Amino acid sequence: MALSSASSDAGAASTAAPPLFARIIAVFAIVLAGLCGGLIGYAVMDLQCTDGCTTYAGLVGIGAAILAAGGVAIVAVLTLRAMGEWEAIEAARADDA
Repeated sequence: MALSSASSDAGAASTAAPPLFARIIAVFAIVLAGLCGGLIGYAVMDLQCTDGCTTYAGLVGIGAAILAAGGVAIVAVLTLRAMGEWEAIEAARADDA
C-alpha cells in the first residue's frame, strides 16, 4: 500500500495534525534551545574577549540563540509531521479493518 493512498483513504474526518500537547512540548523545546544556545554563545565569547566587550558577546549570544532555536525547530517540525502522518495512517488502517 502506497503512502499517498493511505493518507487519501483517511477521509475528511481524520487529520494529520499532531496533538496539542506534542505541539506545546515542541515550542517549549525550541525556546529552551534558544536560551541555552544564547547563554553558551555569550559565555564562549565573553571568555575569549579580555577587554570586557559585552556588545560583541551579546551579538554572538543572539546569533547562537537563533541558530540553536532554528536547528531544534527543524527537528521539531519534522518530528511533528511524522507523528501526524503516522497517526493518520494508523487511523486509515483501523478503518479498513
